[in-house]
Amino acid sequence: MTRLRNAPYKWLVAAAFTVGLFMDLMDLTIVNVALPVLGQKLKADSSGLEWVVTGYLLSLAIWIPASGWIGDTFGTKRTFMFALAMFTVSSALCGLSQNIEQLIAFRILQGVGGGMMTPVGTAMLFRAFPPSERARASLVLTIPTVIAPALGPIIGGLLVDDVSWRWIFYVNVPIGVIGFFFCWLFLKEHTEPRSGAFDLWGFVLSGGGLALVLYALSKAPEDGWTSATVLGSGLTGIACFVAMVFVELRRAQPMLDLRLLADRMFRNANIVYFTASASLISVLFLLPLFLQSLRGYSAVETGVILVPQALAVVLFAQLSGRLYPTVGPRRLLIVALTLFAVSSAMFLWVDLGTNVWWIVGIMFIRGIAMAFTFIPLQAATYATITPQDTGRASSLFNTNRQVSSSFGVAILATVLFDRAAHYGLKAFAPQFLRTPLGQHAGLLGFHDAFFAGVILGVIGVAFAFLIRDEDAAATMHRGAGERAATPAVAAGH
Repeated sequence: MTRLRNAPYKWLVAAAFTVGLFMDLMDLTIVNVALPVLGQKLKADSSGLEWVVTGYLLSLAIWIPASGWIGDTFGTKRTFMFALAMFTVSSALCGLSQNIEQLIAFRILQGVGGGMMTPVGTAMLFRAFPPSERARASLVLTIPTVIAPALGPIIGGLLVDDVSWRWIFYVNVPIGVIGFFFCWLFLKEHTEPRSGAFDLWGFVLSGGGLALVLYALSKAPEDGWTSATVLGSGLTGIACFVAMVFVELRRAQPMLDLRLLADRMFRNANIVYFTASASLISVLFLLPLFLQSLRGYSAVETGVILVPQALAVVLFAQLSGRLYPTVGPRRLLIVALTLFAVSSAMFLWVDLGTNVWWIVGIMFIRGIAMAFTFIPLQAATYATITPQDTGRASSLFNTNRQVSSSFGVAILATVLFDRAAHYGLKAFAPQFLRTPLGQHAGLLGFHDAFFAGVILGVIGVAFAFLIRDEDAAATMHRGAGERAATPAVAAGH
């Protein structure tokens, strides 16, 4: 305990945030693995199971934009601990659910905690680390970001098969309790005096708009982009965003400070992050579906195949941190996003009989691309943002992350389902995918979807040229990258 109290405060913040981020991100993939079992045990149809995922997503969408103001007003320590407690308690309640309606309600409560945890934690982290050490802080963010989603299918599959589906939620409880008391003992409170009064219209328009747009994106692949549900919710969400811009630019202290996008470094980094995140998450959506529906791998086996991506990030994150001060974010991002495009193209040569080591190799390359994308991007994004504005900048950045991930998945899922149907697949269901015609049509559909991933990567490369190293100069002090090596190893273990 004494040794912890004597540790540099920035690493105490990093440890607290890593616990929350790991738990939040692992939950995303661990729940998806258990959906078929949840349907059987709780006697739920596909619509009910869909809302187990969608309810959490929409709750996240409402609270992410508000998180910056809440943290600045009530204190980042208090807000982060509340988010952690809400996520932990609602996880326990999810495990106790007796029917699908209860599970959906408790997943919505989980989204309240998850929606505030990451933006507030990011703000705490980047306030604790000075600009010259932002590459070090980015290492802390990157490692749980890739390890947690990779472990989710493995842990989820083992728990569902050998223990009980309830433990995919109970597993969060001990982690959350430890994290809560760690924060209580070691974190310091931080508030911003100029946070202003609660912006009701900003909360309603930003949260409602984001929730409606994400709902439209989640329904588009299944219902079609021209369906009444997708058009209605999507256009209403866009209208909310337009109204939000009009309202927020006229407030002295808005909930979402859109004026921050006038900062060239922050704006361009968010543009690049949009394409990079869309490219990464969309392929991570496609590959497990391909491995399980066409290749016949289990959830656990699929998780093992994805592990090399996380391993590559851990191995190359330190090199990325060392190169950042001398090479600069612009060239690192151009190379990394090119690797994303090339690795997506490599999936075009994967078929039903391709050796699994080819797939493992592609995932390793994508892990290298991740290390050289997200560490420089996260370090540079806040380079010209003041500590006072970091909370609201984090809300904008995380709102962008949520939209970009959903956008990428929606685009590639739409291409997959539409093209597979074009090639003769009647429905994306096991009874059709087991036939030779269905497997051939499904494979061609996947190839077209992976090609759409290539296009996303190429667009990302083009946007990477917008980044200017001089804008990130404050984060590129000589020696900053070298000093990252030892903490990075500690964070990885």
